[in-house]
Formats: sequence, structure tokens, C-alpha cells
Amino acid sequence: MAKKKTSANKAASAKEPSPSQLIDAKIEKVGGWRGDMLARIREIIHDACPDVVETVKWRKPSNPMGVPVWESAGIICTGESYKSAVKMTFAHGARLKDPAKLFNASLEGGTRRAIDFHEGDKIDAKALKALIREAAAFNKSKSRG
Repeated sequence: MAKKKTSANKAASAKEPSPSQLIDAKIEKVGGWRGDMLARIREIIHDACPDVVETVKWRKPSNPMGVPVWESAGIICTGESYKSAVKMTFAHGARLKDPAKLFNASLEGGTRRAIDFHEGDKIDAKALKALIREAAAFNKSKSRG
């Protein structure tokens, strides 16, 4: 006997938005300079690493939209917005060279490193692309060996 569809079942079977659509929605919801900054960071990530895969992780009741994540053979970085900053956290940042000294947050950890962007900050796109490419290369080398 087939189950009768209820409104709860219909909602559960409705098509879930793609990760890219969820990130679009997050950027729109955040809005203002933080939304613009997150959108610009996303654009730079895609320019630096065309094969990047967008995902959204850590969705929970207190953060139903989750955290935007960019991956290539593993997590490259995440993008989060806070009241006074947009934080770009590199999963293996402590293992990456940072000649432009972009990392300015989470410097004490043994694994991650982050860049906090504040209102009015200019992004050094060339240096950021180099860092993103290095993170992707690190992930690929890690997955081979």
C-alpha cells in the first residue's frame, strides 16, 4: 500500500537548492559591504581555481544557511560573515607559503589560517589567487600520497 503524501512529505521531497544557490542566497541575505566582499572573494576563488567545487557545510538551526566552502581535492577555504569582518579560513593555511602576508587571523593554530576583511579593505587579488592556487595544489599533493 502506497503511503499517502502529506504536506510534510511533499516538503521533504521538494528539490533542495544547490550549494551555489545557497551561497547566492547567503550573499544576498548578508548584503551590504559584507555581501559584496563575500561575492568578490567567491569570484577570485573561481578565477584562481576554475575546477573548484562549491559546497555548504555545518548547516544547523542556529545557522540554517550554513558556511560556504570551496573545495578542490579537499577543502581550500571557507567564507563566513561576521558583524565587523568577512573571514576567509584556509583549511591547511599553516602549511601554505604566504609571501604577501595576507593571513591576519587564526595565526596561533597549527593547521588553519584566516584572512579577515573589514569594511573598506582592498583585496590583493593577485596575491589571493596565488594563495588559493597553492591551497588547491597542497590538497592535490596530499590526496596523491
